[in-house]
Amino acid sequence: MAGDDRALVDYLRRSYQAVDGLWFTMVEERQGFEEALEVDESVWRVLAKIQARKAREVSGHTGNGPEDLAACFGLKLTADGHEFEVRIDDRGVGFVIHACPWLALLRKSDRTDLALRIARTICPTEGRTWCAEFGGQYDFEMPVMACEGEPRCEMRFARR
Repeated sequence: MAGDDRALVDYLRRSYQAVDGLWFTMVEERQGFEEALEVDESVWRVLAKIQARKAREVSGHTGNGPEDLAACFGLKLTADGHEFEVRIDDRGVGFVIHACPWLALLRKSDRTDLALRIARTICPTEGRTWCAEFGGQYDFEMPVMACEGEPRCEMRFARR
């Protein structure tokens, strides 16, 4: 990617992440953390549908197979700024996330105490929505979470 393209991507990613944090804190200030988290969950449920459908369109992966899911969800993670590796096997698709920009933002804003609560709500919401968008053929599991103090996250889309 050319330097100007990378700068544009970084700018848009930062703006996207800033908007997410700003609206959350505004709702939290007015209606409390529980309400903000509930609204956040609703937003991410819809956004995950949009992202999955757009990832299919952009990547040309129209099927529901593990390779399709891996390519599309990998595109989402890349766009968000995650550092990860993907593993496809006969049980499904796994992602090992070594760096999460959302956790980094919570740390930077000194809100790490909320990270686990947010991650236990938002990550599974996104994962289950992606499962539904890929034909309902997968169950989402997240057995390891960096927000729990682990060095990484593990997300698994297990075939039914």
